[in-house]
Amino acid sequence: MTEIYEKQGDPGKPERSPGRKFLMVLLMGFLITIPLFTVWLLNYDRQSQSETAQQSIVSGWGGQQVFAGPKLVLPYQAKITESVEENGKTVTRTNIVTRELFVAPELVKLDSQLNTEMKKRAIYEVIVYDTEIVGSATFKLPDDLDRFGVTRDQIDFNRAELRFGLSDARGLAGDNKVVVNGKTLELQPGKGLGETGNSGFFAFVDGSALQDGSIETEFNVRFKGHQSVTIAPHAGQTEWTVHSKWPHPSFAGSFLPESRTVDAKGFTAKYVITNLALGTSLIATEAGQQVQPTRAKDMSFYNPGFGNPVAASATVDLIQPVDLYGQVDRATKYGFLIIGFTFVAFLLFDLIGGVRISSVQYILVGVALVLFFVLLLAFAEIIGFALAYIAASVATIGLITAYSASVLSSWRRASIVGGLLAGLYGAIYILLSLEAYSLLIGSLLIFAALAGVMFVTRRLDWSGTLSRPRA
Repeated sequence: MTEIYEKQGDPGKPERSPGRKFLMVLLMGFLITIPLFTVWLLNYDRQSQSETAQQSIVSGWGGQQVFAGPKLVLPYQAKITESVEENGKTVTRTNIVTRELFVAPELVKLDSQLNTEMKKRAIYEVIVYDTEIVGSATFKLPDDLDRFGVTRDQIDFNRAELRFGLSDARGLAGDNKVVVNGKTLELQPGKGLGETGNSGFFAFVDGSALQDGSIETEFNVRFKGHQSVTIAPHAGQTEWTVHSKWPHPSFAGSFLPESRTVDAKGFTAKYVITNLALGTSLIATEAGQQVQPTRAKDMSFYNPGFGNPVAASATVDLIQPVDLYGQVDRATKYGFLIIGFTFVAFLLFDLIGGVRISSVQYILVGVALVLFFVLLLAFAEIIGFALAYIAASVATIGLITAYSASVLSSWRRASIVGGLLAGLYGAIYILLSLEAYSLLIGSLLIFAALAGVMFVTRRLDWSGTLSRPRA
């Protein structure tokens, strides 16, 4: 029998079996995943740099603001009994201490207009806003105040304070106004609320009207922030209406709006939140739990039956519709699919077409495929994701097609590889835009490819024993 030799290269070197070639290609594919993983790390690093740059852009402007208030804070005298050891004896002492009673309003109405602006530095940009919250609140002490361990005669109404919370007080404007029972109050810095980490401002107020009646307050609070605005509801009923010309809002936090309209001209959302939904009383002897701004992309499943309770909040997130780093990250995850399909195509040319392809050539093609994602990331930061995808795809397809013409000794075969890559890049772009069906379509593509390879190689002698010369 005549021995089988390589059609290309050293005629004295025997042909590898198809199984060994398959294992070699599998090893090459595994090696290429190392630089592919490095590209993913590069994208993560660029995203971190982008977030750092965004923080630098909005430095001094105002953070992701959390607004809370108003609340009346009433100092009261409380008796504290403690036991101490003196001369070997237990002595009981009673001390009078001053504590604070936090009174939330029965009804608070908030109306805010978010005026947005895009700030940019080099290739980085961030959404900022300034807003004025126009609101009113009604305070009243409950008839059964003693149920909370405090009586009216313990309270010093003359030292009452009306407090507002704002998580980043640097964003406060200078034209804020608070009116209580028709009298304009002088605002003081500091002494915010626990919901905002005690950041905010306050005003001294005569709380004597609470003894037999109620306190009505109206306020205008203007502040600046970026990306999101959050309120910490705490009243018997909180009604918040927010408007903006920004067309891409996302609603997050513990509560969603009762009604909303979103179109190309902007959005309007209205929240109605009661203290029954909050699960909190209008009277408290301790400060509220701090609220963290929660953006839509950071939300995860929360079950209040497990773990520590999460502070109640309602958030309007001003998102950018195209998160290029997120899209590059998703595209990179499909890199295994592109590399696998391309390597299988070359392997079939090797096994069936009789064209020998060396491991170095596989690696060079793999590196070119990985370079696509680097080009995609670099171009996307400058010209946007869609145009970057087209530019990187054209460059990669052109390079590999031209190289394949030499490796496969045929422009016809090279055009098949180029067509395969064009179809893959087109399919992946569609998958990136299909959130709900991307897994289904991707799995069907892989299944179809596997079925095609199995059909084409169904009669292939993977071990090479049938073509091996007999002694």
